[in-house]
Amino acid sequence: MKGPGMNRQVEIATFGAGCFWGVEASFRELPAVLDATAGYMGGQTPEPGYAAVCTGKTGHAEVVQVRFDPQQSGYESLLALFFSMHNPTTLNRQGPDIGNQYRSVIFFHSDSQHQLARQAIAELDQSGRWQQPVVTQVVAAPEFWPAEEYHQRYLEKNGLGICSI
Repeated sequence: MKGPGMNRQVEIATFGAGCFWGVEASFRELPAVLDATAGYMGGQTPEPGYAAVCTGKTGHAEVVQVRFDPQQSGYESLLALFFSMHNPTTLNRQGPDIGNQYRSVIFFHSDSQHQLARQAIAELDQSGRWQQPVVTQVVAAPEFWPAEEYHQRYLEKNGLGICSI
């Protein structure tokens, strides 16, 4: 017997756009997003924690890993939201947050995601929306490390709403 959602496809996408609190909250607003988890990716230290990542010495970026239903909304919609929530032309900086842990980065999980991310960057550069070129990194997804529990749904838990640029 099949119930609702039993045939649901699920894909994973991972984005770094500065502090992960606002990024996570923004992705949760999309109906296709089934879950969004704050975490760390792209560094050399196994099992990094927030205090270590904040030093900028682990090489990890603060990221949000998104589980989404591609039948409800494609990866392109996630890319559009990602590029709307931060300034992708600032290297290792978003607002007051400075360091490589706040870099603009897309960690792709498939050849299709890689191709679509590169295409979105090229289109954004050609659009003239930003005066500087997009510096967002596009990197194959390494191991994802979930952030500590108190970071999950942080803005929701603390009644702070959604923040963005």
